Amino acid sequence: MSALAVAGLTKSFGGLRVTRNVSLKLEPGVRHLIIGPNGAGKTTLFNLITGEIKPDSGSIELHGRDVTRDPSRHRARRGMARTYQIITLFRGDTILHNVSLALLALSAQRWNPFADLKRQTGLAEKAKAALVRVGLDHLSERRLSETSYGERRRVEIAMALAQDPKVLLLDEPFAGLSVEERKDIRRLLDTIPRSVTVLMIEHDMDVALDFAERMTLLNFGEVVVQGTREEVLADPRTREVYLGS
Repeated sequence: MSALAVAGLTKSFGGLRVTRNVSLKLEPGVRHLIIGPNGAGKTTLFNLITGEIKPDSGSIELHGRDVTRDPSRHRARRGMARTYQIITLFRGDTILHNVSLALLALSAQRWNPFADLKRQTGLAEKAKAALVRVGLDHLSERRLSETSYGERRRVEIAMALAQDPKVLLLDEPFAGLSVEERKDIRRLLDTIPRSVTVLMIEHDMDVALDFAERMTLLNFGEVVVQGTREEVLADPRTREVYLGS
């Protein structure tokens, strides 16, 4: 059974078709990279997979279960988590509070307007454990506004990992990072266990290619070529569309 199976996903906004009959399958534990030029439809594909927008046609299966019409929160509870190209965190809150909020979204307490996060010791302990994984436990009480861009990237990954995902979608996790910060994130990704299937969008090919086992090249919302890393890189269409040679 595939961890994630996408079949014939198509989405248009008005007269603009942004994904065209996109299909891909991710086997459990695989590291799959999506590449393509700007405007290829990569982030839109992520938004369709996670349920933030609905497809015009096609289907999405998560571990054999059709989730095409399920809202995002249901997919999250079934083991799907993601990060975003543009970091979406609460800058006025502490690192620990941000991660705890991500966990609260999966808890029954999310509907309780009077829930006091400080009393949710289970959430706090799980959030702290996630911060240990990304090397930020010593900064847990620091406000996001007082952290570096690279630290915020790690906070966002901690928020996703804290949810114990089975399928993790990473949208340009290396974007805007310095060389040293990229190395930190790359080492962090290596610690993600093989029980987690990873689908990643990334433009920094130097770090992404070393991570990826399988790849999909998108252009104008369509799959141009997909296969193993070696197969995609050797295909002349990849050089023409993406590598510019």
